[in-house]
Amino acid sequence: MTRDTGDSDRAFADRLRAARDRQGLDPRPKPPGEQPEVLGTSPLGLGLRVGLELVSALVVAVAIGYGLDILFDTKPILTVVFIPVGGAAGVMNVYRLFAPKPRKGSRTGEA
Repeated sequence: MTRDTGDSDRAFADRLRAARDRQGLDPRPKPPGEQPEVLGTSPLGLGLRVGLELVSALVVAVAIGYGLDILFDTKPILTVVFIPVGGAAGVMNVYRLFAPKPRKGSRTGEA
């Protein structure tokens, strides 16, 4: 009695594919209407978004600092304080843009 190894190879490949799908190891094809990931966009769009993130965070921080300076009559102290805060916020936004995304179903913070 000989075994047909073709059937067992196919069965093993099916079980392996099912296990990899359960664990999320193989990337799934995206549905046609789904938004692309950040790194999948065009370089021009990505560059414009990074620039806009940095500039908008600085503009908002300077506006808040200037408004508080006018409110409390402390010109230019709070504006100078909020400029680094806005810069840090812009850098954090860009970091979040490029940071690796956690997988769905993965638990964070557990030992």
